[in-house]
Amino acid sequence: MLYYMFNKPQGCVTARSDALHRTVMDYFPDELAVQLHPVGRLDKDTCGLLIFTNDGELDQKIMQPGKHISKTYFFYALGTMDDEKKQRLENGIQMSGYVTKKARFEFLDEYLIHELKDMMPKDRAERYMKYPDGPAFSAKLTITEGKKHEVRLMLESVGCRIFYLCRESIGTLMLDKKLAEGEYRPLTDEELAMLRSES
Repeated sequence: MLYYMFNKPQGCVTARSDALHRTVMDYFPDELAVQLHPVGRLDKDTCGLLIFTNDGELDQKIMQPGKHISKTYFFYALGTMDDEKKQRLENGIQMSGYVTKKARFEFLDEYLIHELKDMMPKDRAERYMKYPDGPAFSAKLTITEGKKHEVRLMLESVGCRIFYLCRESIGTLMLDKKLAEGEYRPLTDEELAMLRSES
């Protein structure tokens, strides 16, 4: 069986093929790509930890909704954060058709928008820079489900807009900081044991 950790870049989609965008499979040589599939997905504009395998059983265990394996995301967002917003994020937010499960929020630092220009998507930076001295901040959010755009939507519900989002961990498995975006490596035996213990 094959098991790989991949540091997904922004701008590519988690799919086998796509008519418009580069896919995560394009970063692997053809002989490896045909054997692997991604475990779950990350949105086009989200970077960070993605697991690839040909082990269907492990994939199924990790993705099974009832397992509630935690996933931690680091992000930069426009707006401000206070205790009331933090409590809403952690206790569950009413979304369209569901309430988010309990989460863990960690505030990291605050900024002026112009200080984070280099972290913004090129196609949206000009719009965000209309208010260069507006508030922004960095934080981490740990969730135990993976509904579409969930982290971004949760922050929007408290009046903040994420413009950089990176998944740092799945359960206790952490993204290897030595991996540049677009790079991958095999999981170690210890890392694989971590994933199996989570699932």
